[in-house]
Amino acid sequence: MILLNFAHPLTNQQLATIEKLLGAPLTGVRDIPVTLDPALSFEQQVRSLAEAAALSPEEWQTLPILVNPPGLAPMAATLLAELHGRTGHFPAMIRIRPVLNSLPPRFEVAEIINLSAVRDMARGTR
Repeated sequence: MILLNFAHPLTNQQLATIEKLLGAPLTGVRDIPVTLDPALSFEQQVRSLAEAAALSPEEWQTLPILVNPPGLAPMAATLLAELHGRTGHFPAMIRIRPVLNSLPPRFEVAEIINLSAVRDMARGTR
């Protein structure tokens, strides 16, 4: 699985936790820096972020992709919509949480969320 990281760089411990949760090694990590310009359209900026992943149309549709989204909710939601359009489904997503009472502040991988499964379960409530 390839990890597209649109957030802060991940530590070796965080990457090890991700692999443990996946039950398989990551095949690659692509760190894609996110710099938000509030004066520009999020759609335009997100399209540029997706292009920065440097995946071909075939790779978007065939590679297993895991995403660490940017922290700003509207940007993350727009990015997930863009990725759904490229892959044909929602990718799995990492959730990071702060480690309680840590000084300096540290963050750990809390879970991997299968967004497609969440969508499928929600469809049953229509």
